[in-house]
Amino acid sequence: MSNDNDGITKVQVKASGVVYAKSGTNTRLPYPHQLDAMENLDKIDDKFPSYSTLVVLPTGGGKTYTATIWLLKRAINRGKKILWIAHRKELLDQAAETFQAHAYADYLTKVASFRYRIVSGDREHDRTRTICKTDNVLFASKDSIGKNLDALKKWFGSEEELYLVIDEAHHATAKTYRTIIDLVKKRIKRSKIIGLTATPFRTAESEQGLLSKIFTDGVCDNKPVAGHCGMAYKIGLKELIGQGILSTPDFESCNTNAEFGVLGGAELDRIQRFDILPENIAKELSDNKERNRLIVDTYTKNVKKYGQTIVFALNVNHAIALSSLFCKAGVKAKFVVSDIRDMTSGVKISSEENQRNLDSYRNGKTQVLVNVNKLTEGLDLPKTQTVFLARPTVSTILMTQMIGRALRGERAGGTSKAHIVSFIDNWKSRIAWVSPESLNIDNNEFSEDRYDRQKRILRLISIAKIEEFAAMLDSTVDTSALERIPFEKRYPIGMYKFSYLDVDGMERGCCVLVYDSTEKAYKRFMKSLPELFKEFRVSSEYLPDEKLKLMVRQVRDTFFIGEMIPPYDERDVEDLLKYYAQNEATPIMTKIDLKIDISSIAKHIVDEDMGPKKKHEYVNSLWESKDGNLRDFFGRKQVFENQLDIEIKRLIDPAVFKSESNVKYDYRELKDMTLHEIGKYNPRREQQLRDKAFSAARLGDGTYVCAKCRKQFKSRINLQVDHIIPLNKGGQSVPENLQVLCRRCNGKKGDRIL
Repeated sequence: MSNDNDGITKVQVKASGVVYAKSGTNTRLPYPHQLDAMENLDKIDDKFPSYSTLVVLPTGGGKTYTATIWLLKRAINRGKKILWIAHRKELLDQAAETFQAHAYADYLTKVASFRYRIVSGDREHDRTRTICKTDNVLFASKDSIGKNLDALKKWFGSEEELYLVIDEAHHATAKTYRTIIDLVKKRIKRSKIIGLTATPFRTAESEQGLLSKIFTDGVCDNKPVAGHCGMAYKIGLKELIGQGILSTPDFESCNTNAEFGVLGGAELDRIQRFDILPENIAKELSDNKERNRLIVDTYTKNVKKYGQTIVFALNVNHAIALSSLFCKAGVKAKFVVSDIRDMTSGVKISSEENQRNLDSYRNGKTQVLVNVNKLTEGLDLPKTQTVFLARPTVSTILMTQMIGRALRGERAGGTSKAHIVSFIDNWKSRIAWVSPESLNIDNNEFSEDRYDRQKRILRLISIAKIEEFAAMLDSTVDTSALERIPFEKRYPIGMYKFSYLDVDGMERGCCVLVYDSTEKAYKRFMKSLPELFKEFRVSSEYLPDEKLKLMVRQVRDTFFIGEMIPPYDERDVEDLLKYYAQNEATPIMTKIDLKIDISSIAKHIVDEDMGPKKKHEYVNSLWESKDGNLRDFFGRKQVFENQLDIEIKRLIDPAVFKSESNVKYDYRELKDMTLHEIGKYNPRREQQLRDKAFSAARLGDGTYVCAKCRKQFKSRINLQVDHIIPLNKGGQSVPENLQVLCRRCNGKKGDRIL
């Protein structure tokens, strides 16, 4: 900060500056796998004037460090510019800090300094208008640059050589990334593109195909190859675990039975955008005595197993409460926080006290360290054996950072095994909480053990079905339609697992379950996506809310009509549409080949004619079995017993599930209702009416014709069923009063789709 007689004239910022070479030698030496990656990059850089390649290192493998050391020597030291693109401000900050921390003179033998700038929409960063031609390294968010390509062109100037780094490169299939990559290739004669990722083939074959089109060059059989090799270097988690650089993670989950009510739209938006719970919910969670006691008891029952443990709490009040409970239980515990004053509690914590508590934990005098947003990155606590996730998060970055605190392997001064313990709450509102298992299910596998993989798949399914289980336990919710369906029909046959970037750059992990009842509809929906986006004239990477609503409704009316139990969820369709808007590709459904056989358990209980005591003992033995999947899937014993009792009733008295009503209602004819209303009461009737309308509009060559403009269409996705005479003017929902219009004609007509 600078002052003159008129007051403050300059404020020091970290978003840009000059980095001077440090004297001496870098004390952090690269691991063998990092040296191998740099050597392969050397080979590609020497061989090809232009190239595009991937460096694949798993979480904890040091992607940023590896790329930074190589670029300092290969690019900065030779006076070449670097453009480092990422989708989150934290990634940009981390990259800039890594360059600053490792800018040693033994790397920079030809230059004494270099200029850097961080550009994003974050208020702590610069804007694109501040970019200068003299900036040597530009760390920029993909959206800021994507919206201001002219600023990038000016920065290029007459440069003929440029290094472009795509951080978290599995997102490079998104339109904005592709636009930036295409511009660099077009404007720069010698473009060197390097993608960094832990998850190059995380989703489906279709996405792999897109990535292979972007990253085409690599090293095969120790030789640089152009074409479709794609990777300069790759090493998996298994290898790093085997080398002792990373520890083997052991995922556990513990259901807290804590329930949180329905949240409003603004509250949900705040959670999804900023990862911040509403104050009343945060207080309810942090003050929940039973939940806090469970966290402490989980540790005290397994002290030897868990060892030194970091607990991630929600806020300062939560950290203080947990720390106090641990101490009362005879566990040496301290807490640290990131802010001097906690915004919720107003409690002040000195930085000196934080440091004392950290030192106590580092020296082994403290067993448990409870913290709030303090230990996610940058601190060296190698003896940590366990992480307790006592706060929910929607941020994959935060989740990765939290579990990363325990993944330091023996060779790196840590432990051979890491315990990751998640405390799962029951939320009545659907929130895209990130689970640690979901970060690795389709990524670099921690283990090839099929049993471990099945456990993670079961947990993913369980998390996705929490709402269904909660509804079936709630006596005020009518779940009779679900209960009439045998459990095996309510178990998914597959899943679409994928992620996309939201408008704010937050990565959304999604798991869409597919059942017998919805499989055909999803297949047809996926196949139609290119045509749907063309019809709605979508070119943006992010779908506007109003257009998204219209598209969701069109998808419902085209594919998801008729009776489907379990039903599809419109929120899943929203996620799939957002994913396609960004990647222009569809995820592939993963078949689920393992089952939870509740029916067989129920049949055994009935066949053996078990009394209450014997049944109780048998059910307990199944639940406590270490080899079983029940605990992983159901989470709570109450949920398991509820589902089992339903199946037993189905065997003993099938008539229980026949639909009966003890109320005599007045009648309203279906033909006087809208098609959507008909679908609520008689999905099959709605489907028949729509099918008849389309059948009447179908020509001999298989195309459909709009009743108004007479334009012909190959599929239904561009068309809508409409009343000839509206209901409010005496029309009815009968075949002779239904017509098929294209979306534009229906919009001009002024009537809403029915």
